[in-house]
Amino acid sequence: MASDSSKTGKTSEKIIAEFQSLRNEQRNLANNLHTLESDLKEHTTVIDTLKTVEEDRKCFRLVGGVLCARTVKDVLPQLNKNRENLEKLITAGKEQLTHKGIEINKFKEEHNIKIKGQETIVDKPDPSGSEGEDSKRNVLVA
Repeated sequence: MASDSSKTGKTSEKIIAEFQSLRNEQRNLANNLHTLESDLKEHTTVIDTLKTVEEDRKCFRLVGGVLCARTVKDVLPQLNKNRENLEKLITAGKEQLTHKGIEINKFKEEHNIKIKGQETIVDKPDPSGSEGEDSKRNVLVA
């Protein structure tokens, strides 16, 4: 019986490299999502603070590395709009992260990849000690 990797013409090194690439993409998405969530938290804090002060009060806003003097009534609508955009980006980022996780799981099942330290009941070795042909095709990723 031919293995899945020989059908597609992929060597185990290529499969591992592709799997690592998918995992790196997932990590990057998670890091970007974390950054967006931090920005959203900062925006919310600033908006809540500015709501309690007078509209004509001077405030400063960092725009592209330049500190600009504005009034609260000018800055508050911009911050609210930015917060709405961040919320949309976070929602889209969570969807992308979910889809990437599904893609990784499909890839793991397709190529019978076992991750070191993630043993399930189905993956336990045969107590008789005999290894079949299937166990030789597994790819182990550290």
